[in-house]
Amino acid sequence: MLTAEQLKGIYVPLVTPFRDGGELDLDSIGTNAQAVADAGAHGLVVNGTTGEAPTVAWEEVAVQFREIRERMAGRSSVPIVIGTGTNDTAATARRTEAAGKLGADAALVVVPYYSRPSQEGIVAHYREAASAGVPVIAYEIPSRTGIRLEPETAQAILELDGVIGIKDSSGRTGLIAELKRLGCAKPILCGEDAFFYAMLREGAAGGILASANCRTAGFADVWRFALAGRYQEAEAAFGRLLPMIRLLFREPNPAPFKYVLAKRRRISSDTLRLPMTPVSSALRPELDRLARALDAEEAAGAAGGLTETCGNIGVRSGYTEGMSIQQEDCRS
Repeated sequence: MLTAEQLKGIYVPLVTPFRDGGELDLDSIGTNAQAVADAGAHGLVVNGTTGEAPTVAWEEVAVQFREIRERMAGRSSVPIVIGTGTNDTAATARRTEAAGKLGADAALVVVPYYSRPSQEGIVAHYREAASAGVPVIAYEIPSRTGIRLEPETAQAILELDGVIGIKDSSGRTGLIAELKRLGCAKPILCGEDAFFYAMLREGAAGGILASANCRTAGFADVWRFALAGRYQEAEAAFGRLLPMIRLLFREPNPAPFKYVLAKRRRISSDTLRLPMTPVSSALRPELDRLARALDAEEAAGAAGGLTETCGNIGVRSGYTEGMSIQQEDCRS
């Protein structure tokens, strides 16, 4: 089981690969998980937002987890977290308990969405989820839940036995700053890819970042630089990732991620389940350039073209040329 002390670094919320007919693609599920782990991920997340959790049945979550666990045999240092949160407290507690029985190292539990409960109700929700005996990572993402955690509520959740940390996808640094002011000692992970560097400067322990599906090593390098107090290098490294992040979030997550991963043959298809739809024809040329650039960088690294000191971690093949970069919602 994962502890608060171990919750740090880069966790990758994996996509859920489907075959053209919409069924799970177990080979791609395992291959992508292995590739992400090989690239330096400190942990994996199954059934998160990027994994299309609303359209994946619990039985399919279990099948995915078993496939990934089998592929990760001998990699006990790479924890696997399962998303178990719903807007039904009893169902969330049951799923969290079931995740523990599967062998999950922790459960990612989102703030209950749609119902818009009171702050007291949210704390009670987490108290029930944490009572299942599986370490819980709280998940704040107001753009999807319709309600924002007050700092005091987040602190109350983090003080619960069994809650080991929080993923903050609030799109601001205010929550982490307030939690630090309140004396929060448990880890806070960034869930808003474009805010990763800013949150590291505020004391984040790492991130659960969708863009790390495509560029795991780059995010790991930013984290390592920051951990060492080398913030100028961390900022420069993150700056090289930011155009990619903004491109990948130009259309709803995870369609652009799946498109790039399919182009790179990490997964066999970019199929999504409705209501999610494939990327637009307008975006595909830019994603094609990104995929080629990532392939070229990977080939250069395999040939010794990248420095071992993590100095050259940006995609160097010019995929941002001519790109119209806008500030986008980069929540994972």
